[in-house]
Amino acid sequence: MLTIYNTLTQTKEEFKPREPGKVGIYVCGVTTYDYLHLGHARMLVAFDVVTRYLRVSGYEVNYVRNITDIDDKILNRAKENEELFSDLTDRFIDAMHEDEKALSVLPPDVEPRATGHIEEIVAMIKVLVEKDIAYRADNGDVYFSVLNFPGYGKLSRKKIDELLDGARIEVGELKKDPRDFVLWKSSADDGVGWDSPWGYGRPGWHIECSAMSTCCLGNNFDIHGGGSDLLFPHHENEVAQSEAATGTQFANVWMHNGPLRVDNVKMSKSLNNFFTVREILKDYDAEVVRHLLIASHYRSPINYSEQSLRQSISVLERFYNALKGLDTAGAKSLTNSRFEKAFSAAMDDDFNTPEAFSVLFEMVKEINRQKSEDIAAANQLGALLIKLGGILGILQTAPDEFLRNDVATEIDAEKIEKLIAAREQARIEKDWATADKIRDELAAMKVVVEDGAGNSGWRIER
Repeated sequence: MLTIYNTLTQTKEEFKPREPGKVGIYVCGVTTYDYLHLGHARMLVAFDVVTRYLRVSGYEVNYVRNITDIDDKILNRAKENEELFSDLTDRFIDAMHEDEKALSVLPPDVEPRATGHIEEIVAMIKVLVEKDIAYRADNGDVYFSVLNFPGYGKLSRKKIDELLDGARIEVGELKKDPRDFVLWKSSADDGVGWDSPWGYGRPGWHIECSAMSTCCLGNNFDIHGGGSDLLFPHHENEVAQSEAATGTQFANVWMHNGPLRVDNVKMSKSLNNFFTVREILKDYDAEVVRHLLIASHYRSPINYSEQSLRQSISVLERFYNALKGLDTAGAKSLTNSRFEKAFSAAMDDDFNTPEAFSVLFEMVKEINRQKSEDIAAANQLGALLIKLGGILGILQTAPDEFLRNDVATEIDAEKIEKLIAAREQARIEKDWATADKIRDELAAMKVVVEDGAGNSGWRIER
């Protein structure tokens, strides 16, 4: 029985999809005006694990993750660069896909762009205006009237009266109430926009997701996800405008992944602790970064640091060393074993990846024990370890390849193999001085030589 923590009810609930065996899930994606940062990666990887497990559990999943390709940040950056906003977004969408692939994030089933759904956005705003829940200001902007939607605040548990504290009307805004939020923005000044019943303009950020999600999944769907930083006001506003327009419950389950901190401090460009995925992958293997992002429960905060990355390296080396030397390709994975049952029980408990990893660690201990007692059993366990690791998006690399890979070191594999061969010959000739000299040379290259009964193996010291 799969249970999921529902932010809406603030309880862990048995998951009951609208349609047996099928799941519709919408996740708020990225605003594409820059490269993916580590916070984006946390969200992408978290919901990648969720969708992978849902599919393995037998659900037919329709995973929708949007792209925001029209936004004030996008327009400002394009203006700075003196380029078309569409050129800017296209470039960073391509970069986003490259980074996702590097992190083994599977593509969503549907990836709608805001600019491709202007017609649906305008139609939803029109309904809200007709219902007197939204209004057009004299400057052409259209606002959602928070006071005209009685359920406002039910997702974030904020009381509407308390929202007046700190609320204000910015310069150029013509709101009737400082708590109201924009649905349509007049864009006569910069010329970027579309025709609408309220004049030339462009959509506000919040309405984009309401239109795209309902267009792709219907007025009511199973799961809505995103980062905890979007809970208020973005997701709260989505609930209000969607339910006001359709007259039905928006999403049945709300999932939010936890925040990411750097050395226990919130990541921020102003603090100079802001990292893009590309910067990190120059120094660390992508699987190491992915492990760091899933080792903690998806709702928990993650602390990014050199120490946490080293811990992820150590964990993955432990897994891959257990798999090294096994014939997993020729072995049948165990089915319905106690390990697989325990793994499923952990994931059924709100996608509890830390508990799932504890099961994988038990498997590693058993594999290492069986290697000397029953190699066939070790091979089967190894195949199962790879299968379960695949649900988390890890352990899909050949052990030797992972253990030799260190992106921070320039590796000349051909040179290393020649040195090892020369050392082997020196050992055969009992020229221990030469053998030791070559071993020292390899050590200086961070190469660890692993002598065995046959030829010596090697790996990179991390």
